[in-house]
Amino acid sequence: MAWAAPEREQQAISAALKIASVEETFEALSAAAPEGWGVEQIEGEIHVAAPADGEHAEIVAEVADQVTGRRKDAGLRTRTGLGLNVPGVWITGKVTPDLVIAPKGSFGGRLKFHDPSPVMLVGEVTSEATADRDRGPKLRGYARVGIPLYLLVDREAHRVTLYSEPAGDRYTRESAVAFSKTIALPAPFDFEIDTAEF
Repeated sequence: MAWAAPEREQQAISAALKIASVEETFEALSAAAPEGWGVEQIEGEIHVAAPADGEHAEIVAEVADQVTGRRKDAGLRTRTGLGLNVPGVWITGKVTPDLVIAPKGSFGGRLKFHDPSPVMLVGEVTSEATADRDRGPKLRGYARVGIPLYLLVDREAHRVTLYSEPAGDRYTRESAVAFSKTIALPAPFDFEIDTAEF
């Protein structure tokens, strides 16, 4: 007669194997992805996205330029293409936001995915392929890890939303404006993003 693990142990073993499988698949896809393609692991699912279109890149650059030009704290740095560890309902989560603002020197070393605790603001610009993730799993993930501000430029809805005051897996405050309006960033930024160029 063969020995069988108790059901609870079987579930734990199954979950561990699934985690290992997702991690291995993520690593393989990341290594094989052509330059410019993005591979992310969000809430236990792997997503591969084609390079961003020109409009997407222009909006990211516009926001980065405005933040760089208007921020009062010279110790902050704006980054694009930086990977973050954003676990949550799943043990691991690896995302590459369109924009990250954190203190200078927060992300040293050769890691591809970093601890998000120094991040003060994260930004995403939607595309048809990423919009649902940007509005759902990433929104929840950024709140779960306590990123104070999430700026979502929603091209499909022609709206910019600033999420703030994370609690659990959601942000408790949000403000939104239509494209062409300005949206205020609170302290430590204390300036408005002009969306007229979006």
